[in-house]
Amino acid sequence: MTVQAPAPVTGDTYRPARGSAYPGGRAAWADPEAPTLPRQQVPPTVEVPRSGGRAEARRAARHRRTAERPDVRRLLPRALVVAFLAGGTSAFVADDKAVELSVDGTPRTLHTFADDVGELLADEGVRVGAHDTVVPAAGTPLTGGTEVSVRYGRPLSLTLDGSRSRVWTTADTVEGALRQLGVRAEGAYLSEARSHRIGREGLALDVRTERTVTVMADGRARTVRTNAATVREAVEGAGIVLRGQDTTSVPPGSFPRDGQTVTVMRITGTKEVREEPIPFEVRRTGDPALLRGTEVVERAGRAGLRRVTYALRTVNGVRQRPRRLGTEVLREPQAQVVKVGTKEAPTSVRGADHLDWQGLAACESGGRAGAVDPSGTYGGLYQFDTRTWQGLGGSGRPQDASADEQTLRAKKLYVRRGASPWPHCGARLQG
Repeated sequence: MTVQAPAPVTGDTYRPARGSAYPGGRAAWADPEAPTLPRQQVPPTVEVPRSGGRAEARRAARHRRTAERPDVRRLLPRALVVAFLAGGTSAFVADDKAVELSVDGTPRTLHTFADDVGELLADEGVRVGAHDTVVPAAGTPLTGGTEVSVRYGRPLSLTLDGSRSRVWTTADTVEGALRQLGVRAEGAYLSEARSHRIGREGLALDVRTERTVTVMADGRARTVRTNAATVREAVEGAGIVLRGQDTTSVPPGSFPRDGQTVTVMRITGTKEVREEPIPFEVRRTGDPALLRGTEVVERAGRAGLRRVTYALRTVNGVRQRPRRLGTEVLREPQAQVVKVGTKEAPTSVRGADHLDWQGLAACESGGRAGAVDPSGTYGGLYQFDTRTWQGLGGSGRPQDASADEQTLRAKKLYVRRGASPWPHCGARLQG
């Protein structure tokens, strides 16, 4: 049987298709020194200028086998050589796969000998990090028609309703990032337009979502939807003007929260100056010439004087407690000096000890050592006048002396004058 030789081939019509990123393809098919059969060129040896992976190892092994293959044209009939070469070419073509690789939304179609997604990315020089996404996963086997998507992560310095944080997104626009992060953008304030693109370096973004705030002012409640940055802005957005010292129940510069109620406080304020006394201190010194229990004022005290300025406020018509702003001393106070007796007082006076002094005191003063009559002339247990008291050796006023000293002076008075100083109660001395 005569084998019909195939028509002469001037060049290999098969070329692995490559994306635009690889002009000229990845392999050189022409080998000018390789021997050729009549009307049939020797299948080429593919060189792929790549490194790493099982695909490269497989290509290197195939290249060695081709180089070591004996010249079968001398051993087999021409028809068997043609059939052998046709089978080898089919196996080589079957290893090449057409896939689509999309990096950050930019797709390209390419041919690859890689076994899985991770090997493909390594061959193509696509590096991925912890914040990047690869679909399908890196270990997924590759088949013809596989679509591989890589999205790079982008850092966002996000201020959301006054709270700052650093987040990552694979979206390349502000709108996509908000949707990916689950942030409600309807009615929100955005520091960048929704269509603004986010580069690999990231973006600083301020977002204030729309909130419901109720403002109480002038006896009315107003509820508004707002994306204001401060309570003051929200109040003004409700059509309320703050004047003078007016303020709000929460700091005007604070961030308004959803569902918050803010009360406007209408404030009027004035200043008031008052003159107030400064109390004097009392200094006591011991005096051995005075009986124990006796105190004598040597120098009377004098109150000082100061001028005080107060701030007076009325909040929503209610007068508040005055607040002191400043003080000016007009006159310093003068301390009061008091002598305190330290001498032990005698308790016995001959000729008077046996009398009922307790009964006399009860009649004259109700038994009160500090009693003073309505006219202010007589004082003490036995109602001495000041002149008589001092004539008996007493100091100061009788009502300021101790009860024992007053009784001692009364006994001395009785020895001198009998019961006559007490015309109404003197009979009580006899019991």
